[in-house]
Amino acid sequence: MNHFNWLQLIESVGHHYIHIATALLVTGILFAFAFAARLQLATAQKSNFAPADKFSIRGVAELFTEVVINLSDMVLGPENRRYVPLFGSIFLYVLFNNIMGMIPGMTPATDNVNTTVAVGIFSFLTYNYFGLRAGGLTYLKHFLGPVIWLAWLMLPLEIVSHLVRPMSLGLRLMGNMQGDHTVIGIFLDLAPWGVPIIFYGLGLFVSVVQSFVFTLLSMVYLSMAVAHDEH
Repeated sequence: MNHFNWLQLIESVGHHYIHIATALLVTGILFAFAFAARLQLATAQKSNFAPADKFSIRGVAELFTEVVINLSDMVLGPENRRYVPLFGSIFLYVLFNNIMGMIPGMTPATDNVNTTVAVGIFSFLTYNYFGLRAGGLTYLKHFLGPVIWLAWLMLPLEIVSHLVRPMSLGLRLMGNMQGDHTVIGIFLDLAPWGVPIIFYGLGLFVSVVQSFVFTLLSMVYLSMAVAHDEH
């Protein structure tokens, strides 16, 4: 079922490309958010560089950064904080796209399988790239299993396991966001005042949790790709 979306008023968008337009809009918002946070941070550096003491774009950016750093330290270890910008970008991109669906007249880009699987493929390519960069061709050895005489069995299993990961990441995110958006839409139609507030709260919770889960699983995949070569 097609719902009205403000972006469909753009002639070249229509119903078929709403998810692309929404993703581009979120990308623009994130660029503006990062630019504003950087300006405020530069101003703070000229003074005492103390943490933000009131609600501001810089304070929100610091909160997001702290959350991703703590999660990265837990999964990858403090020695791998160089990956924080990567996972911070994934977390914010998924989160902002999820939250976009809570705005009346908007639908989240993450309720479209093309968007979610694309982000899943990005995660897949990223952890394999860093695995290869960390261990070179020896990274490929873990596809052969713990003992060489089981390589004939482990190789196809490992390949299938890795190829399924971007699909599982994408389909999980899409399914949850579609379900959340559908529930909110139904209750808005049934009772447009009061009652939907509860489901908006639940929707926000789901949006944050799904962003967290997507980022956490991406970290776990990278951790396995890099840690294998370190042991």
